Order: sequence, then C-alpha cells, then structure tokens
Amino acid sequence: MIEEILEFNRQFVANDGARRFATDKYPDKKIAIVTCMDTRLVELLPAALGLRNGDVKIIKNAGATIINPFDSTMRSLLIAVYELGVTEIMVIGHTDCGVQGMNAEEMLHLMKERGVSQEHITLMEHCGINLREWLHGFEDTDVAVHETVEAIARHPLMPSEGINVQGFVMDSVSGKLRRV
Repeated sequence: MIEEILEFNRQFVANDGARRFATDKYPDKKIAIVTCMDTRLVELLPAALGLRNGDVKIIKNAGATIINPFDSTMRSLLIAVYELGVTEIMVIGHTDCGVQGMNAEEMLHLMKERGVSQEHITLMEHCGINLREWLHGFEDTDVAVHETVEAIARHPLMPSEGINVQGFVMDSVSGKLRRV
C-alpha cells in the first residue's frame, strides 16, 4: 500500500497538485483544534466545520485527549499559541470513539501476542511508566473532552488571558457538533 501512495505522490507532484493548497504556516482563523485520529474524521471534520487548507492547526491523537501536561499535544498547542498566533482552541471528541472503553490489560495482551516481551513491559514499569494508566481509555466522551479542556486552560504555561478554550463532541456519522 505504501508503494501505491508513493506512486500517487509522484503523479501529484508532477501535475503540480499542491498549487491549490498553497498557504503559510499561520492559521488564518487563529484556531487550533485537538481532535481524534479516527479515520471517519479525516474529511468529515473539516467539511462539517467549513475549514479549508490554511484555516486552522489540527492536532490529532487517540481520543482527542491530553493524558500528560507535557505530552506532544500540549507542546503543539503551546507552539500554536506562542509562535503561530492561535487565540482559540477547540477540543473535538466524537461519538463511537475507539478509545472509549479501551482496556489497558487487553492492549498489553495484544502487545505480547505481537511479540513484545514481558521483560520490556517490566522495564518500562520500572522506569516509572504506569502502562495500565497510559494505555487506559475513557468511559465517557463528554467527561474526557471536559478534562482535556481543563488541562489546556489550566496549564501553567498557557496564558491566563486571551485564549478561548472550548470543548465539543462531533457525531461521527452526521458531523453535527455539540458543545460540552
């Protein structure tokens, strides 16, 4: 599949396909969106929000959550605010999320089935990584979005004024957005 994607890319470049997407690194709408990496949102989310290339910064991860105040999502948001002029942040979870109800024990079992040794798992735990907490999902999407909004708004490195942080849940079928 990767080779097919690379061949498409060669044709895209040869046909100057990027021309219609030209923009700069600064988001025109001064918004950053934290959302889920779910495949249903790849085209649905920008279409449902009327977004075009260059409008916003979109940061995707599993579940649209911040699980650590110093994870890469929070780092990206701080860069968006301080370096790229973002003044508003939307956290957008979605219905039927795969992270909802995700079981850490099952994930660890699957890792072992795919060849990750118990020795490596134990080593990580001895290094202070609580894998059961790190791999655990959430039970309620609204609560997860609310907790992520709070983690962003209360982060010690986030400006205390001038940044509007709001949470939403998108219906992954219709694209309807609901404020949390």
